[in-house]
Amino acid sequence: EELASIINEAKKIHGNYKKNLATKTFQALRIAVNNELSTLKEFLEKSLKILKTGGRLIIISFHSLEDRLVKQFFKYSEAECICPPSIMICECTKKQTLRILTKKPLVPSKEEVLDNARSRSAKMRIGVAI
Repeated sequence: EELASIINEAKKIHGNYKKNLATKTFQALRIAVNNELSTLKEFLEKSLKILKTGGRLIIISFHSLEDRLVKQFFKYSEAECICPPSIMICECTKKQTLRILTKKPLVPSKEEVLDNARSRSAKMRIGVAI
């Protein structure tokens, strides 16, 4: 409560924000303490090793840091080549391991958000193992 009070005092000095700064601060602390981003990255890397061809990888992210990691992983996994554009012939020998089924993330409808406010930030991405 003391930290939240200090954060809210800073909010008064630095302007108005849509989201409660204390909420964002505690979210950042939780992400850091639980090592959530590196755990997600590790999970994504291992997921394609256990998925059989045709298996679906469905990820729901709840904040932009998670979603960025998932999006980058899906794009990297779908790419057939990661060589720089200046190289005329592929030298990377990278293989496509995933085909993205949702080019844009699926987000909850207005009705769902009204029924479940926590769903408002959810983004779902789906890929199929190749």
